[in-house]
Amino acid sequence: MRGIYTPVTDIRRKVFTEVARMSYESNEMADYAKEIRDLPFKIMPGEDSSLRSSIFLERAIVSERIRLAMGLSLRPVTESVSATEDLEHSVIADKYYEPPLINVIKFACNKCPEKIIKVTSMCQGCLAHPCQEVCPKKAISFRNGRSHIDQDLCIKCGRCHDVCPYSAIIKNVIPCEDSCPVGAITKDQAGKEHIDPEKCISCGKCLKSCPFGAIVERSQMVDVLKAMHETDKQVIAMVAPAIIGQFGGTVNNLVGALKAAGFDDVIEVAVGADITTKNEAAEFIERMEEGKKFMTTSCCPAYYRAAQLHIPEIKEYVSSTKTPMYYTAELVKKEHPQSVAVFVGPCFAKRVEAETDPNVDYVLTFEEMNAIFSGANINVATAEPAEFTTVSCAQGRGFPLTGGVAGAVASLVEGKVDIRPEKIDGLSTENIKLLKRYATKGCECNMIEVMSCPGGCIAGPGCIAMPNKATIQVKNYTAQGEDLKTKA
Repeated sequence: MRGIYTPVTDIRRKVFTEVARMSYESNEMADYAKEIRDLPFKIMPGEDSSLRSSIFLERAIVSERIRLAMGLSLRPVTESVSATEDLEHSVIADKYYEPPLINVIKFACNKCPEKIIKVTSMCQGCLAHPCQEVCPKKAISFRNGRSHIDQDLCIKCGRCHDVCPYSAIIKNVIPCEDSCPVGAITKDQAGKEHIDPEKCISCGKCLKSCPFGAIVERSQMVDVLKAMHETDKQVIAMVAPAIIGQFGGTVNNLVGALKAAGFDDVIEVAVGADITTKNEAAEFIERMEEGKKFMTTSCCPAYYRAAQLHIPEIKEYVSSTKTPMYYTAELVKKEHPQSVAVFVGPCFAKRVEAETDPNVDYVLTFEEMNAIFSGANINVATAEPAEFTTVSCAQGRGFPLTGGVAGAVASLVEGKVDIRPEKIDGLSTENIKLLKRYATKGCECNMIEVMSCPGGCIAGPGCIAMPNKATIQVKNYTAQGEDLKTKA
């Protein structure tokens, strides 16, 4: 459902916006507590339910969403716990974060039925019967002139579904489980979905695919707003290059809007991406001269975690170069050691990466940043223009598009060693198998760019703009940048 504005999207963004507004307007603990109790009624008004079986269930789910938006934990369903439980940790603590990042609200889960392949009434009983021919388990027979699948024999491979000329065979899947590339989601004893935090790579695919809005991430929005309004430290926004095209107005309007929201300075993470490009190009040359088979990129945190946990065969081929966020935060802390560095980007997995990076204090998604703008009544398109502190080059600006990282590295490597790039455009079970095969059996390419999200970071789970429109604007902005090769 990526890119489609649904009732789930509407509730999600209303929750973020109201929490942001509350953080701007409330100063006392009592104000927060009252707001948290009242917000479900504001977001889901009236006496009748519009989406679920009852208005009480709708408000209960919204209440849990509010807690996660404030960085709090889900409440146990087996105990009586106040909606404001642990509120003091979120409001008072300098940094309150308790894993897991991705959570399932159990009573919002639909308990989707298990995956099944079945024949519908659209079956024409064709003479070719390709469904029967491709079935590896001989699970398909003909009854009364139509195909019939023996569910005891069926292994749910979907080959019959793929070859049916009438689309008469349907494949029902559990959306969140089907979207997870690493098998981190399974049903618990009650039939509700459970995410194994030891397997999860925080790619956000399950969250975007769940049509019931039962999967929600934990936010750091309140932490950031508190840092901006209640400390004397400089709070600096490090904006990912995928931010181009996410909001209205010009790039300078966006910088001005971020400063109006409370950030003291704004720096492009594309500047860090330029550093990544130079370091990764040097590392690639070194590895090729040593006779290595290939090297993969390392800037996508979801892929990096997948490589560490699920693709041990590929680990030795993953670049050791740090991410653009890492190098940007390093620059920020070198110049402003006591500042608060906030990464603003399209990715949930960056929040997990930030937990191991001492220079990154918080991570916001574009969706959360949009809620902050709304909560503060800031119109990006009409904001007072301002400039980035440091100007990036074209190579770094192109990082959020599929092929951008490999292309940037190739631009610096060209003429020094042979480079044969390949793009893995989106992590999936099939692409994970492909990477394993490359690691064990080799491949024709020697530079592999891996992006968790198809299309690149501009299609990340925290984005608000349509990927195709964002792509055009990122390309235009990239074309305006100076070539890193010619920059002194």
